[in-house]
Amino acid sequence: MHPTGKKRNAAQVVSALRRDIADSKYLHNERLPAERDLSDAFGVARGTLREALRQLEEMAYVERRAGSGTYVTYNDKSPPKVTEATRPLELVDARFALEPHICRLVVLHATGRDLMKIEQTLRRMEQWNGDSDAFSEADEAFHMLLAETTRNPMLIWMMQKVADTRTHAQWAHMRNLTLSDSMIAGYNHEHRRIFDEIRDRQPERAAQAMKDHLSAARNSLMKAAQT
Repeated sequence: MHPTGKKRNAAQVVSALRRDIADSKYLHNERLPAERDLSDAFGVARGTLREALRQLEEMAYVERRAGSGTYVTYNDKSPPKVTEATRPLELVDARFALEPHICRLVVLHATGRDLMKIEQTLRRMEQWNGDSDAFSEADEAFHMLLAETTRNPMLIWMMQKVADTRTHAQWAHMRNLTLSDSMIAGYNHEHRRIFDEIRDRQPERAAQAMKDHLSAARNSLMKAAQT
């Protein structure tokens, strides 16, 4: 189970459970622990846990069966796993193909409630207080939330694969090399610009802001790879 040192929100529970399922801690067709046990393990209210399970069900990671419990439906047995074989620079290049257009769709589909949730996640990144792990968790939640706001199941699934790839060792190693205080400050500025363009309903400007953000990430990875 996971430590309960700090209170989590639904997006963080989704991220943690998704990693556990992708890493085969919970297997295909296996029943998850009872809601009471999971909420205690994550240190969250039952309502927060149920929202996380609802999101996981929309992502096709789990299925909730009335009177029986929640079962894992995710099943990725395709060897070799693309998420494990993809290098960090290849991942960023793939994100160039996805995330700028995701921003355009968010401009079209985001409700006021969606914008509020996105900004809450953005504020979590901006309040990172020197904890790079907390920043990384909020960063992943921010990009995943943008995908979910498109209401497009295929784009959501693709971004899930992006998120899964970011959990592997080679990505973690590069993240440790690149996530300096100044780099995180720059990323926060770029994330805020993306959000501002979305909020102002500027699809092309939002897409360009995302391209600029990904370019900065790619340049950072290239410099780290050369050291």
